[in-house]
Parts: sequence; C-alpha cells; structure tokens
Amino acid sequence: MNKIAHSPHAHAPVSIGKVMGTVLLALTPATLFGFWLYGWPAINLWAVSLAAAIVGEGFAVSLQGRAVRPVLMDGSGILTAWLLAISLPPFAPWWIAALGSLFAVVISKQVFGGLGQNPFNPAMAARVMLLISFPLEMTIWVAPAPLSSAHAPDWLESLHITFMHQPLDGMASASLLGHVKTEFTRGAGLDQALAGYYAPLDALWGSRAGSLGETAALLILLGGLFLIARRIITWHAPVAMLLGVAVPALLFNMVNPNHYAGPMYHLLSGGLMLGAFFIVTDPVTSPNTATGQFIFGLGCGLLTWIIRTWGGYPEGVAFAVMLMNAATPLIDYYVNPRIYGRDRKGVSLTANKGS
Repeated sequence: MNKIAHSPHAHAPVSIGKVMGTVLLALTPATLFGFWLYGWPAINLWAVSLAAAIVGEGFAVSLQGRAVRPVLMDGSGILTAWLLAISLPPFAPWWIAALGSLFAVVISKQVFGGLGQNPFNPAMAARVMLLISFPLEMTIWVAPAPLSSAHAPDWLESLHITFMHQPLDGMASASLLGHVKTEFTRGAGLDQALAGYYAPLDALWGSRAGSLGETAALLILLGGLFLIARRIITWHAPVAMLLGVAVPALLFNMVNPNHYAGPMYHLLSGGLMLGAFFIVTDPVTSPNTATGQFIFGLGCGLLTWIIRTWGGYPEGVAFAVMLMNAATPLIDYYVNPRIYGRDRKGVSLTANKGS
C-alpha cells in the first residue's frame, strides 16, 4: 500500500523544488532593491539567516535518520529563512537572524515532522518569537542610505554592525507604522503623525525605514502577480487579505479621518504586501479550497488592521497569520467540498445500508 504524503502536493512536471525556486525568483527583485537601500549589513543578515537554516535543518533531519540532501534540495528551508530575513530590521545583530532561522526550521517545522506537517507558518512563527523575546533589537530601524544624507557603511563597517552590533547613530530612524503608533500614544492626530513622514509614492518605492520586505511595495506586488501568472498561487487569499485591511480602513477613515488612516496607508506600509502574496499563500498552513483561502485571507487582513489600529504592536501581519493558521483546520472542516457518496465528515453514506 502506498503512503500518501502530506501537502503541498505538486502535479508533474512541477516539483516542490521548482515551486520553491519560482517563489524565490519572485522575491529576488525586492530583495536586491533592499540590498541597494541598506547595503552590506542587510546582505550579511540575509546570508546568516540562510546559512543557519541550512545547517539547522540538515542537523535536525540527520537526527531523525532521514536523508538530508532531498530535504535541503526542496528549497522550503531556504524560502523560510529568506522570508524571515527580509522581515527583520536590516541592521539587526547576526544572532537574531541565526536564532530566528533555527527556530523556524527546527522548532516550527521539523519538530512537527517536516514539510507539510507544520501547523504554523515557520517564518511568521519565528518573527513573532523574536519580536516578543527581543523587542529592542526587533524595533531598531535605519533610514535607507542611498535615499538620505547618511553615510552608507562599507563592508568592514558592516561587519561591526552585524557581528559586533554597533549601528551607526546617524542612520537611526523609525518605521512608518512605529512612528505613527508612537505619535498616537503622545496624543497627536493622524495629520500630525503623518506630516513629513509619509507619502504614497515613497511607500510605493520603499524610500523609508523598514525591513527588506517593506521596502518596495510595488516590487513585492509584481512578484506576487508573477506567481499568480505562473499558477504557483491563486488570487483568493491575497485579494481577500488586502480587502480585509482596506475595507475597514476605508470605513473608519470616513467616520474619523484624523484618527483612522485610509486604505492606501495600510496597503503600502509594513509587511502587508509581503504577507498577502508570500505568506498567506503557503499551501501547508492555509485552507485547501478557494473559498477557504478567501476566508483565511480575509481573516488575516481584518486581524492585521485590528492589531495595527488598537493593538500594542505597530505591525500585525505575523500575529494575524498565526492566529488564522490555528483556524485553518476549522475552516477546512466547514468549507471543504463534500466527497461524492460521503457526508461532510467523510463517512460513507452507504456504509450502514444492506446489500
């Protein structure tokens, strides 16, 4: 009897490795643009993240007595580390990337049995762990050097920043979401909070402080559309997540425009675009059906907006995704299509009938 493997399932001639490679290709333009914005420290952090994931996953798989090469070659661990790396502050210390990648591929993935059996998105689980455990290191941002008057660190300076954690004071800044949250805490209105700090075109091209995954929303969007065109993902979860943020943002902005930001602010800030096209589309931790994926994405978007608006953290994508990951089995239970000849629970309708 053949053993049925867990998701993701890929039909020939497409393999899991090819799917992961296509996703990595879609991420490359935004990542390279982030490297140009933040320089060598971002490159160092990205490299440490990938290296830690490869070593950690290889070691975990070898302890299980399984073949290491096929697991590493499927590309899922590299994609997880890549997604984590571009969600981190570019000038974070190396151990943040290493610890996050090890947590993602070992604790959030291999402990549950490997690819296809993890209940939570590994990259987002690692980001949430880091944000809760090391809030200071995870909230120190820098202004993009090519777009400011700050001095861009050369390779030797970047080694001090990444491995000795000596950031350049002249480049210290705050992310857009963090700045607005801080100003609201001080009692400022939305107009005051955004004055001189936000412009839609700047957010579209990434000319403000943030992670590599927050840099160019346009490049992330184009990468997502590329995946849809290649039929690697479908439109249901991404569109639903964007609607889940944009609709309440529009409604509340109409009620009180000086307290609630409009939809464009939310759509072009933080990691929303990255989450919509590269996180909620994870085939392992999202529902199986198109309807289920739409519900899943809608829930992720609504929770993201709620956390951004009233939560203690300025960004809510990672928290929202993990909460909806926990709801995925429930969504699948109620939304999965009934198999012909069986009830919704999968029990044969003719099992108890006589011949």
